[in-house]
Amino acid sequence: MNEKLLLADARWLWVLLPLYVVWALLWWLRPRWRHLAVRRRFSVGERASVGRKASEGGKAAERAAVSYSSLVHARQSARSGAPTARRLVSALRLVVVALVLLAVMRPQTGRALTEVSTEGIDIVLVIDTSGSMRALDLDAHERSLSRRRDRLEVAKDVVETFIAARPNDRVGLVVFGAEAFTQCPLTLDHGIAATFLEQLEIGMAGDATAIGSAVGVATKRLRNSEAESKVAVLLTDGRSNAGALTPLRAAEAAAALGVKLYTIGVGTRGQAPIVVETRFGPRVVYEDVEIDEDTLRRMATVTGGAYFRAEDVAGLETIYERIDELEKTEITQESFMEYEERFAWLVTPAVFLLLLEVVLLDTRLRKLP
Repeated sequence: MNEKLLLADARWLWVLLPLYVVWALLWWLRPRWRHLAVRRRFSVGERASVGRKASEGGKAAERAAVSYSSLVHARQSARSGAPTARRLVSALRLVVVALVLLAVMRPQTGRALTEVSTEGIDIVLVIDTSGSMRALDLDAHERSLSRRRDRLEVAKDVVETFIAARPNDRVGLVVFGAEAFTQCPLTLDHGIAATFLEQLEIGMAGDATAIGSAVGVATKRLRNSEAESKVAVLLTDGRSNAGALTPLRAAEAAAALGVKLYTIGVGTRGQAPIVVETRFGPRVVYEDVEIDEDTLRRMATVTGGAYFRAEDVAGLETIYERIDELEKTEITQESFMEYEERFAWLVTPAVFLLLLEVVLLDTRLRKLP
């Protein structure tokens, strides 16, 4: 949000500015007019003095003479800078009046804000947390298995980026294993969604894979949504082997309620390394990757979505970027300004300068009669 400075009562500018300019000119011209008046007075006095001299003779010269004990003090007074300094200090009134006039115009700073309407896209991210998500195949660029992240950790990082890229959409989280449940309801608070995402752990919903139940929970969350577009993004690395609702039946129910389903199968082809616990401690074994691509593809087709396969982290990032491009919406935004009064910024220095002028003119620069 960019800060903007404006004058709330700028209409006074057209009235006060000309008056201020006239007053400043009069202040500047006043000593010059006074000087001219004094010179004119002395000029008239000199002419009168000449006439009197002609009639009275030498006596007039004696009466016009002024006696000084010494001219030293008069010369020092002429060289003194006190009149100039006094003039400069009195000029502070110009600054004080200018600050007060600006304060009358009510200076304000405003921040441009945007109110986003709720008619965007509602997205439920469905994430597999079954035991097979421990596989270490998505970070294949890391040669050392000890430095690789499991599938769930990779998915969490990519999904978090996806959420951050859609600030105008409501986002929800559904996790599944042997069971499925809502981890985070639909919300525009993406910070909360990211916090719930970080709390995902492998096995938190069981070690099996209930794809149909997961899609059913996501559809239930989107059923009462009034968004123009309702989307569920399913990420899994296996085939459905739990739950009472079959994946295809769940997809048909989603299509009937206007929910579009994007399905993502994650995992390399062939075998993938996975860490398992044995009586001798953690051990890396290789297991076959079994993704039911045919079912996932049919589920997406039924709802008007698409199926994607991610074999590594780069592929997964590309898939979510593509889904982000496919699901774009126009958001109606209403801009407004939030104002804060700033006249105190002008009144405070004006009072300080006025007090400074009074103190200086009544003390060091005081003008004696």
